[in-house]
Amino acid sequence: MGGQVLHLRDVAVRRDGAALLRGIDWTVGEDERWVVIGPNGAGKTTLLQVAGAILFPTEGTVEILGEPVGRTDLQELRTRIGMASSALTERIPPQEKVIDLVLTASYAVLGRWSEEYDSHDVTRAVELIDQLGCAHLIRRRFNTLSEGERKRTQIARALMPDPELLLLDEPAAGLDISAREDLVRRLSGLAHDPKAPTMVLVTHHVEEVPSGFTHALLIRHGSVIAQGPIEVVLNADNLSKTFGVPLGLERAPDGRWYARARPQY
Repeated sequence: MGGQVLHLRDVAVRRDGAALLRGIDWTVGEDERWVVIGPNGAGKTTLLQVAGAILFPTEGTVEILGEPVGRTDLQELRTRIGMASSALTERIPPQEKVIDLVLTASYAVLGRWSEEYDSHDVTRAVELIDQLGCAHLIRRRFNTLSEGERKRTQIARALMPDPELLLLDEPAAGLDISAREDLVRRLSGLAHDPKAPTMVLVTHHVEEVPSGFTHALLIRHGSVIAQGPIEVVLNADNLSKTFGVPLGLERAPDGRWYARARPQY
């Protein structure tokens, strides 16, 4: 077992008198692949923002990549973290080309200006774009892409700085079944890659959990319902408590999960 990548102790986040997170204790180790599951409004995105050094907790302590948040250079720390989220999509210049969107992650900026990129940067960007199935889109503008193409391009961008921690906020949201399955397959390949960074993926659908993910954290109303190895904590009882309805849960031979509401008579 390697060192700790994330360590949250008694973390709470409050806004306008509302508790978005309460008493979160969570440790993520090197090479682990975590999925954070919960209903809408559970606090998943807030938790990811804390993990990405974007949001300060109201209470508790946070260490990211060995650095205590509040006593470290956050700008430097954020360069070691890759993130893909819908919030990023809203900030991307619509005319930005795919190659430039990925390249600019090297400088942690959005929008290609006068930065200089060497051949290594360009080669890496092209390889990542190809790995995510977007090689044919390399010169396309972001505003012409489908939702699935946008999600894959964002993940390529998140991987560009060779991060030690990769955070994915509902990467399959809004995708049709074909695009979703393509993305989940690619994320599964990434999860099985020993060279890939530690990963945390947020979702409210167990069907979107790629095979290869090792741990799960289930959250409801800002509090942890269960956390630990995925084969231990991801079960029908914990999932039912998390979503507040009786659910059945099945796991397919390929490692994927499927949930259904249990009939109530």
